[in-house]
Amino acid sequence: MKHDTDYEKDFYGWANRQAKLLRSRNLAKADIEHIAEEIESMGRSELRELESRLTVLFLHLLKWQYQPSYRGNSWRYSIKEQRQKIARHLRHNPSLKSKLPEALADAYSDAILEAVKETGLDEENFPRDIPFSYEQAMAPDFWPD
Repeated sequence: MKHDTDYEKDFYGWANRQAKLLRSRNLAKADIEHIAEEIESMGRSELRELESRLTVLFLHLLKWQYQPSYRGNSWRYSIKEQRQKIARHLRHNPSLKSKLPEALADAYSDAILEAVKETGLDEENFPRDIPFSYEQAMAPDFWPD
């Protein structure tokens, strides 16, 4: 099928052709299956962005808590930046809030692995469960001790 060839060999060209077909309401010629896949992929990408930002936030909150002698502006501003970008991302994608419990759990799990690599501490030093609520993690005045 021509759709498959275009989709696999020239994604940019395929995407532009599909956009034109959709705008002209020529659905009979549009590659509906691949269009649907791409839209779903875009949604997964937004979830990955949220998880990535939560991971960095949790990582720096853990480092802040477990390595107090290394606290500095770099961690402080990384925490502030992630809080701001997470809030903005959720404001622009409000339906992601329904995925927050899963995203928090996945991000915290990833943050522990990163914290082990970056701090040299054993994994057992970090709590298995998230030691602070989402609301605490996002609060501008929350700095775990």
